[in-house]
Amino acid sequence: MRFTIKPVSAMRLMSALLLISVVSVSGHAGGRAEQGPQFTLYSGRGESLVAPLIEEFEQETGIRVNVRYGGTAELAVLLQEEGDRSPADLFWGQDAGALGALSLSGFLQQLPAGITSGLPEIYRADGGTWVATSGRSRVLAYSPERVSSQEMPASVLDLTNERYAGRVGWSPTNGSFQAFVTAMRVELGEDATRDWLTAMRNNNAQAYRNNTALIEAIGAGEIDFALTNNYYLGRFLANDPDFPGAQTTFEAGDIGNLVNVASIGMLRTARNSEAALSFVRFLLDRNAQEYFTNEVNEYPVREDVEPNPTLARFEELLEISPIVDLDLLEDLEGTLQLLQETDLL
Repeated sequence: MRFTIKPVSAMRLMSALLLISVVSVSGHAGGRAEQGPQFTLYSGRGESLVAPLIEEFEQETGIRVNVRYGGTAELAVLLQEEGDRSPADLFWGQDAGALGALSLSGFLQQLPAGITSGLPEIYRADGGTWVATSGRSRVLAYSPERVSSQEMPASVLDLTNERYAGRVGWSPTNGSFQAFVTAMRVELGEDATRDWLTAMRNNNAQAYRNNTALIEAIGAGEIDFALTNNYYLGRFLANDPDFPGAQTTFEAGDIGNLVNVASIGMLRTARNSEAALSFVRFLLDRNAQEYFTNEVNEYPVREDVEPNPTLARFEELLEISPIVDLDLLEDLEGTLQLLQETDLL
């Protein structure tokens, strides 16, 4: 099964604003090339999350990683704008959609078979151009102090009800949320998705900059519910077992239970392919996979690595996830346009 998105030509219309304001560069990026093996990584995964792994890789291998951080969609725009001039060797996305877009546009090369073989189908592209590094699911976080069991919505669509007015938080600028909206468009259609987005906005859904801010807002009493990924609350509870938050899923098959993956691919123009492939293998190694599940609360992609015991079994997760052909998640550009049309971007 492959996550695919059409070439993001419409995203170029946003590139001037996005590239000025969103993309940031770590201390490794730019400047003169130095002696020794190195490669350049464009990371849509947050610096606080992945920097420890990158540092460990550098210490173990002596390979220097030049990292450019930014939003997943914004970095995909940057790569298309740079074209063959891009210094990037690897692109690590928060979800598989942008990897699919770049793959269809011919920007990614096929990874060696040894990297992708043996992984479950959901964790690799059919053409071998990207591989998942971890899995996650969409959930509904909530305040157990302010939400009764009778108030739990059966579907994400129910959150437009007046009883939830001003109580729900979301992050329209977040890549995972945008991937969810793309899936909703595939599952329910353009008109139904536009109606839901508009109804949520009119119901005073509260917009936050990212998923961490959503969980913080629940703890601060600003909102009672949040549409987020499964692992954010776990980070708060790891630091404070008494944090006033909980999370749940919707009824089986609801689009609000979408499963997605973080994934990585190598650019067709990569100049440091051997060093870059060493990093891909490192991310799929047991130590990194245990980090993703035990420290980040994501699902490991290796079947021989036990998921964090706080997580639902992945098999159980798939039983309640919507039956969406992930090959049909082709139109991120349409999602961005729709979010603009509904005044959410």
